[in-house]
Amino acid sequence: MSDLLFKKVDYTVGKLLEDIAMGEIGLPDIQRPFVWDTTRVRNLFDSMYRGYPIGTLLFWENGYPGEHRTIGVEGKQKVPHLLIVDGQQRLTALYAVIKGVAIVDDEFQQRRLRLAFTPLEERFEVTNTAVEFDPAWIPDICVLWRRDLDQYSFVFNFLENLARRRELSQDERRRIPQAIQRLVNLVNYPMTALEISASATEEQVSEIFVRINSQGRTLNQADFILTLMSVFWDGGRKALEEFCRRAKQPPPDGRPSPYNLYFQPSPDQLLRVDVALAFRRAKLENVYSILRGKDLQTGEFSAERRDAQFALLREAQSDVLNVQHWHDFLKVLKRAGYIHPSMITSETAVVYTYALWLIGRRDIGFDQHTLRNLMARWFFMSALTGRYSSSPEGRMDQDLALLRGCTRPEEFVQALEQEMNAVLTRDYWETTLPNELATASGRSRGQSAFFAALCILDAPVLYSTMKVRDLLDPTGQARKQALERHHLFPRKFLQRQGAADRRDINQVANHALVEWHDNIKISDRSPADYAPEYERRFPAHVLEEMYRYHALPSGWYTMDYRSFLEARRKGIAAIIREGFRRLSED
Repeated sequence: MSDLLFKKVDYTVGKLLEDIAMGEIGLPDIQRPFVWDTTRVRNLFDSMYRGYPIGTLLFWENGYPGEHRTIGVEGKQKVPHLLIVDGQQRLTALYAVIKGVAIVDDEFQQRRLRLAFTPLEERFEVTNTAVEFDPAWIPDICVLWRRDLDQYSFVFNFLENLARRRELSQDERRRIPQAIQRLVNLVNYPMTALEISASATEEQVSEIFVRINSQGRTLNQADFILTLMSVFWDGGRKALEEFCRRAKQPPPDGRPSPYNLYFQPSPDQLLRVDVALAFRRAKLENVYSILRGKDLQTGEFSAERRDAQFALLREAQSDVLNVQHWHDFLKVLKRAGYIHPSMITSETAVVYTYALWLIGRRDIGFDQHTLRNLMARWFFMSALTGRYSSSPEGRMDQDLALLRGCTRPEEFVQALEQEMNAVLTRDYWETTLPNELATASGRSRGQSAFFAALCILDAPVLYSTMKVRDLLDPTGQARKQALERHHLFPRKFLQRQGAADRRDINQVANHALVEWHDNIKISDRSPADYAPEYERRFPAHVLEEMYRYHALPSGWYTMDYRSFLEARRKGIAAIIREGFRRLSED
């Protein structure tokens, strides 16, 4: 039998919580988004109370046994000897309920997990108004584990309060103290942990996790690095999560904030920007080993090597989380014409473009305006072609390699220009893109690029004097969206004509942006019926230019539907190309 990569260790709940409090076990999720709902927390305690098993924990030795911190530094007495791989939510629930500690929910709001218990029925409930003032309930069971609790007085007072409400039988007076004692004894509940050796690789740990986890959730490298940050730079992880929380909520005091209506990143997305800027790497598996201070040749760990790498990460993150940098970058996306969040079909493209923008801004020394236009073109190309949709880390590693050795702005420009020219060839514009537009996807990359091009070209809305850019602006939205995707050949009209294939009916080429009240008025009328009516609103030269922007052939509403789709796909591709060229000219 091969050498075991793990050992089995038995704990009690009380011992686990003590080790977490002392910092021997790293539990980052007390101040991290807690994803369990309160019903699962209630069921966890109910299972323990009834003596049911609640699963095995999975820990990983960090490779630094015995390393201590000064008491009070980032709230820990030690560098945790064990990292939690599986069981974070269970331990967070236990720690938060028993210790009475607040958690942060998935909306980044701080709140308590309060469970109530009725000894008469031996039943748990999430604390609510109904049980809060009911003497038959203990409204917050954390009181039972306070160090200063006099359990005899607590039980006596509970019985007295309940007896004022209803008469208690001798059997009830006997059962209530027993039930409370049984609840208090949950700190002695036995739990088993598998502790994986520090010599195991990240891939082995992830494989072990998947094989023993009933839900089959796959660990990703961001999980490992964020946990590592909790151990060695907890303030850095907190800063990432605080930035993401603030990006979702308008600042109450009007001070500078990452809040926007456009893109709200997650901590692991910003982590990718961190490591790209700090280490010029995208594959997080390599970065994890680097941050652990592991010598990739000898396999040995070095605290000095680890601290040096974390210093680089700290420096990079200060730029990544710079609010001014963040808002300057968002102007890149708007400059690219992607002015509404619904147009962004690849958040990974946003994340990696931000990393490249920061490299240009911080390390190459670009001026703001030149860099904005260059990166707007890069994002447009990346979003249109789905550059980071498949194997995004590998693709980004290749892009970072393009910049290796670039120290001057002109070298940076040349590297990215050459790549864009290699991707957006004449064949791509005239053949590949029109073929890709033959899709019915509601979030088509080509359709978003078309709308972005209309914004860049300052085009009008179809059959309107308003501009696409103005009506897509998310800051001016009313209850009803100002613009709607309209079927030029309405769905019900096509069905009446015998069309049954939804893929053909909902093709990108059959959609156009119109004002919502026009969309309602058009309803399911024949295009030969409504289009001439709308054409009369405009002089011939205005209508001609409007049709050109919206890739509509003259008399389009009289065309055979399939011929119309083919012609419009080519026209849409031409407008997208024109929008990209306009970015180049500017």
